[in-house]
Amino acid sequence: MTVRWTHAFIDRPADRFDTACAFWTAVTDTHLSEPRGDRGEFTTLLPGAEGGADACVKVQGIASGPGGAHLDFAVDDVAGFTAHALRLGARIAAAHDGWTVLRSPAGRHFCAVPWHGESARPPVVRGSRLDQVCLDVPPSSYDTEVTFWTALLPGWASAASPLPEFHVIVPPPGLPIRVLLQRLDTDRPATAHLDLSCTDIEATATAHERLGATRVSRQRYWTVMRDPAGGLYCLTGRDPETGARPKAT
Repeated sequence: MTVRWTHAFIDRPADRFDTACAFWTAVTDTHLSEPRGDRGEFTTLLPGAEGGADACVKVQGIASGPGGAHLDFAVDDVAGFTAHALRLGARIAAAHDGWTVLRSPAGRHFCAVPWHGESARPPVVRGSRLDQVCLDVPPSSYDTEVTFWTALLPGWASAASPLPEFHVIVPPPGLPIRVLLQRLDTDRPATAHLDLSCTDIEATATAHERLGATRVSRQRYWTVMRDPAGGLYCLTGRDPETGARPKAT
């Protein structure tokens, strides 16, 4: 099942939808599409027309819960991709006309959607790029999730990270969003958050603070942030062009 394009979805409570949109358009140097959905709960972050790039980030206002993030996989054959996911242990959460919402074995939502010809990823913006969805998985489900996502995405490079609590699944060149699995310390429901690759984490964090974000914690290789809509995300020390961590010196 070939994935033609990937989208990172920013899921935030409906009453914070406008706040989330304002922040993330500023961070990614994009503008909003017309809202979609029965309640106007969906929008796409559109890159500037002059660059010829295709959108790879969307925002959803959710009716309940704190939100987080999820992945959309754009494919030629939604039914075929859905059947492939079900054989690997996924479950259908909702079936729509032409697209499907699924759950991984640990319960993380993801969607199979039609491909509309997207092929050019957006550029790096002021030294950073939103390029990864991190799945935060409890230890009891971690091995199962690694096996599931690896099998779901044939042709992607699946490998353990040098940090033992992480496993990275890197798409073929040209696709804009990577998948990272993080093993949590305790058993709790799986969640997901966004990661940005940054040439300079400190400078990016300062710029995001000016837009209304706050710092939550700082680790050796990443800084945890909270956006003005209340969602957590991470700034990570990776090359925004390749997504890779710098080699140890």
